[in-house]
Amino acid sequence: MSSRPNCMQCEHYFVTHDPTKPHGCRMLRFKSARIPAVLVYTTSGMECQLFSRKKKASGSGGGRGGLTA
Repeated sequence: MSSRPNCMQCEHYFVTHDPTKPHGCRMLRFKSARIPAVLVYTTSGMECQLFSRKKKASGSGGGRGGLTA
């Protein structure tokens, strides 16, 4: 059995401003209270087939958007 994709590492995942549905998937076009990959698995019985790992940002900045302290 393969491991479930980590939505937070997927380029389609986003955090919503809706406190009752904080997780979203741009590719599947939904918001949910549950992590999208979990919802996909429980409703279809299949792991998410649309997972696409985020590309690493180029340049320096150490993950702070180029800001320095």
